[in-house]
Amino acid sequence: MAYDEGVAQRVREHLQSRSDITERKMFGGLAFMAHGHMFIGILGDRLMVRVGPDDYAKALSQAHVQEMDFTGRPMRGYVYVEPDGFESDAQLESWVNQGYAFVGALPPKLSK
Repeated sequence: MAYDEGVAQRVREHLQSRSDITERKMFGGLAFMAHGHMFIGILGDRLMVRVGPDDYAKALSQAHVQEMDFTGRPMRGYVYVEPDGFESDAQLESWVNQGYAFVGALPPKLSK
């Protein structure tokens, strides 16, 4: 599955001031990484956001958000956000910041 380049560009614009971000094609989509951890990605026209276990239920209670079940089983701590859930720049920025904040609290992944 491809990813929506327009959505990718919008995410890049919100991340342009951060120098610790890398992009990686993963899962047939595009993932944005900080400190070696994926925190937001695009699969088709949906966002994949890593919200963490503590904010998982809160995220799922929002409109246009559902469990991320990429493997056929829900991935706790990750959600899909449909395009209507990040239509405005403020909504998109909120999701980007939420994912970034979660992985910022994790220890950096060591390179292989």
